[in-house]
Amino acid sequence: MKIHMPRFDKAQVLVVGDLMLDRYWQGPTSRISPEAPVPIVKVEQHEDRPGGAANVALNVTALGAGVSLVGLVGDDEAGVSLEKQLQSARVHCAFSKAENEPTITKLRVISRHQQLIRLDFEEPFSHDYSEQIENATSPLLENVGVLVLSDYGKGTLSDCQSLIRDAKNNNVTILVDPKGCDFSRYKGATLLTPNLSEFETIVGVCKTEDELVTRGQALVKELELEALLITRSEQGMTLIRANKEELHFPARAREVFDVTGAGDTVISTLAAALASGEDLPNAVALSNIAASIVVGKLGTAAISAPELRREVSKEQGAEKGVMTEEQLLIALADARAAGESIVFTNGCFDILHAGHVGYLAQARAQGDRLVLAINSDESVSRLKGPGRPINPVERRMAVLSGLEAVDWVLYFDEDTPERLLERVRPDVLVKGGDYGIEGVVGGEFVRSYGGEVKVLSFLDDCSTTAIVEKIQKDTDL
Repeated sequence: MKIHMPRFDKAQVLVVGDLMLDRYWQGPTSRISPEAPVPIVKVEQHEDRPGGAANVALNVTALGAGVSLVGLVGDDEAGVSLEKQLQSARVHCAFSKAENEPTITKLRVISRHQQLIRLDFEEPFSHDYSEQIENATSPLLENVGVLVLSDYGKGTLSDCQSLIRDAKNNNVTILVDPKGCDFSRYKGATLLTPNLSEFETIVGVCKTEDELVTRGQALVKELELEALLITRSEQGMTLIRANKEELHFPARAREVFDVTGAGDTVISTLAAALASGEDLPNAVALSNIAASIVVGKLGTAAISAPELRREVSKEQGAEKGVMTEEQLLIALADARAAGESIVFTNGCFDILHAGHVGYLAQARAQGDRLVLAINSDESVSRLKGPGRPINPVERRMAVLSGLEAVDWVLYFDEDTPERLLERVRPDVLVKGGDYGIEGVVGGEFVRSYGGEVKVLSFLDDCSTTAIVEKIQKDTDL
């Protein structure tokens, strides 16, 4: 299926669920304690990360969507730290404070990349807070497209039915990351995203694909869902919808470092995509790609829109090739987000010859990505005279985009690329020829913001004009 990137900046998502603070204390270990047979860790690094529903919200905002977060924290330092981190990441926090319970905190002590112990600070939240959660959620539903219920079984979502009812009254799509042995509490939601183990806890072990689909369809009907997305680790994902054929999304081949937070990545990408107007199959395809990225990272990690877009481009074979100006600007933003440097060159490139190929290979070596801008047919005619170009712009771009050295090709209508340079702002401007650096068109502008300008030489005896003249001479003979 054709996958495309949504306008995540148009999406508004509300996340409600169990908030957690993940703490990491790290340091070297060089001796054993004289008090007990345990290693002594000299703690040198402290790091706090949002976890649970907070990680889902962090993933949503990393994609560029707007997000609000509702949940319970204790009246303590951990709750303050969690809220500060989220607010700095542009997450709107609407937290309720529990009087007698702490903020759920998981402290991991790590040495030499090995987790030695995890200490959990938590008490289950009582049902008394359910009204506070509903009161905090209701006014936020008016301005969102998707509600995510992120359930970790800690008590925040003790009354899911009230939240589902309120969301339905506001025509809001409801996604649930479920927990426990009773999925009836999520009845009426739009979609559930259990992993295979959670699904089989409810319906029993599925020995065949047909059994999995049949039981999934029965669960969709029983819970009055629109769909069920079962995440199946190395077996990919299976989307089951009422009265429709199931869709299977195979796992993307990739080295797996850590599956921590992969479920959060799936539901956050789903939510952001659906809230931006995507249909469910495309949203699931995007979440499948996002999950393949996050399992290649250590620990909980948020996937950014540029990361996802680059991976989608690879899948679609569109990471390189012919671009419009607007498409190029998006690709450049993604490349720069990945720390890549941009090289720019331009020319007519009417008849491709060995000089061009060698020059473009040299140009590509000046940075990580090469943008090749070529003159339009009208521009070439003005510069080279009647009868030129020999090859129209579409053919020239098609041939040039096939070269290994070239990342992106586009054309411009003006006689010089100065306007285009102002939009691209390359790190390196390269030109081929015998003139000095001062004669490079656009060079002064590129140097004004700290860019480099370089002049490279074409191979000797290689010239499009010379080739054309030789053809004409041979024809006359």
